[in-house]
Amino acid sequence: MKYQIKTINELTEKEIEHILQLWNISAWNGMKSAYFQSFFKDSEFHFLLDSHKEITAAIRLNFDFALEISGKTYSFAEAVGLVSAHERKGYGTGLVQVFKENVTQRRLETIGFCHTGLRPFYQKCNIEILYDKARAIKEKAGSGWISSEDDDILIFNVSKERKEQLGKLSTQNNAYLISKE
Repeated sequence: MKYQIKTINELTEKEIEHILQLWNISAWNGMKSAYFQSFFKDSEFHFLLDSHKEITAAIRLNFDFALEISGKTYSFAEAVGLVSAHERKGYGTGLVQVFKENVTQRRLETIGFCHTGLRPFYQKCNIEILYDKARAIKEKAGSGWISSEDDDILIFNVSKERKEQLGKLSTQNNAYLISKE
């Protein structure tokens, strides 16, 4: 397996099509490359490739992610969209491990999110989990705020101070997802 990182502009048309196929999100079926590049402009993609240079697992690193906690803005890189071409082959686990090493070496403050059902996978990958903290993150919906649909916050690489702030989240101490643009 080969580990590879590509910026949005380095992705080929074939790679974009393959990523969309792996993600299998009906609203994105038929998304054209130009729109994909515009939609994910603040991202880079991390892959595991097989000997035929086919993507076996992919994860997107979103750099347009910030939370306001207690009046202070914290920017993070957000790990999102982890997908494996084949389940139970170790591709996802392998990618998570090299991905974590990469963001740690680059000193990128990186978090992700998951539902309760995915906890065993991330535990197996030795990813630190802040259990039941993601629901304290509020997202803008129309004129109001709604709770995140995820349950847990995944810690790929976060400073002690930021981890403490995330660990304090609760129904009385919310974080608010803010757009950096």
